[in-house]
Amino acid sequence: MTTSKQQRTCNKGHRYYKSSDCPTCPICEQERKPESGFLSQLSAPARRALEHNGVTSIQQLSTFTEKEILKFHGMGPASLPKLRAALQDNGLTFKS
Repeated sequence: MTTSKQQRTCNKGHRYYKSSDCPTCPICEQERKPESGFLSQLSAPARRALEHNGVTSIQQLSTFTEKEILKFHGMGPASLPKLRAALQDNGLTFKS
């Protein structure tokens, strides 16, 4: 099965190719990636999953269990070690 990429243009005028139905412009997504903090360590889907669920600070992250975080659409198990490390660096842990 061959998937063809279609050229698209976002609202800001960026041109990019995508084979999925995902409407996210990769150029816009890269521009809004934080330069520091725990969100900067994550992939775009994982970062969007946390932001969509109101998790924008390490303190907010500590109020969730790992199982709750993994239920967020876009969050995968590969992100958990990065999140655990960020919590540990700030003297925090996931909720038990």
